[in-house]
Amino acid sequence: MANISAQQVKELRELTDCGIMDCKKALMESEGDIEKAKAWLREKGMAKAEKKSSRIAAEGAVYSKITDDKKTGVMVEVNVETDFAANTDKFKNFVDAVATDILETKPADRDTLLASALYNDPSKTIEVFTKEAIADIGENISVRRFVTYEVSGNGAVASYIHMGGKVGVMAEFVVGDDSVITTDAFSNFAKDIGMQIAASNPNWVAEADVPEEEIAKETEIVKNKALEEGKPENIIMDRIVPGQIKNFFKLNCLLDQEFVKDDSMNVASYVASVEKELGTEISIVAFTRYGLGEGIEKKVDDFAEEVRKQAGL
Repeated sequence: MANISAQQVKELRELTDCGIMDCKKALMESEGDIEKAKAWLREKGMAKAEKKSSRIAAEGAVYSKITDDKKTGVMVEVNVETDFAANTDKFKNFVDAVATDILETKPADRDTLLASALYNDPSKTIEVFTKEAIADIGENISVRRFVTYEVSGNGAVASYIHMGGKVGVMAEFVVGDDSVITTDAFSNFAKDIGMQIAASNPNWVAEADVPEEEIAKETEIVKNKALEEGKPENIIMDRIVPGQIKNFFKLNCLLDQEFVKDDSMNVASYVASVEKELGTEISIVAFTRYGLGEGIEKKVDDFAEEVRKQAGL
């Protein structure tokens, strides 16, 4: 068995940030070879991570990253078990690294991302990188979903992150004059649209984007409700249904919504006012909104019960 020195343990600990005894054992298992010891620790960390993978991870952050030219952007949701861990520098650095990787490699989907090599370290995949982070942070971590936007012509990608990552929005804009995307006026406009989407959660940009089956479904709901109330069918189809469909658009279509910063106008009117100010046409092409942990069943802890269990009561 190799004779392991304190200096070797110190060096491995500085390289891996693992415990002294773990580093000593890794060196003993690896005959004093630092690189083999690092690999041994990585495997050990992965084993620890597997034990944590069944835990519910519903905290974390929605995070975005955009290229300097504003033509490409990525938004990612990464989950972790506790809000405490989500606020650590280790977790934030991990999320930033994942977002950077997506921006650089542009994977097609989550499975492709996890299986792909880190753009700046081909020796490991994102899946291995995640397991190392799980071992380091001590909580289950999941790269849940991401979206990438790219603008090929005149226009820009912009994002808005609310409440430190609780809600995130990414939107794509097309403009007539590309020079406006670097102005403060356009940046403020893009932020306002992001705030609107974050607050009002629309499903589509415009009425034309609403699928016919959605309109038919809503029409049927309104019609059946009115018939149950004894309304005449001609009144239902001529007046009630059109009015309710208009309200449906106001709730679900971004351009039809009341502008959150000024309810005297809708979003379409706000866009028109900015177009006039900047002297160019602006179109909101698409958007994505992520709410942190939406759809994940969160664990509810009973602190008093936990204390009783630990005390054997």
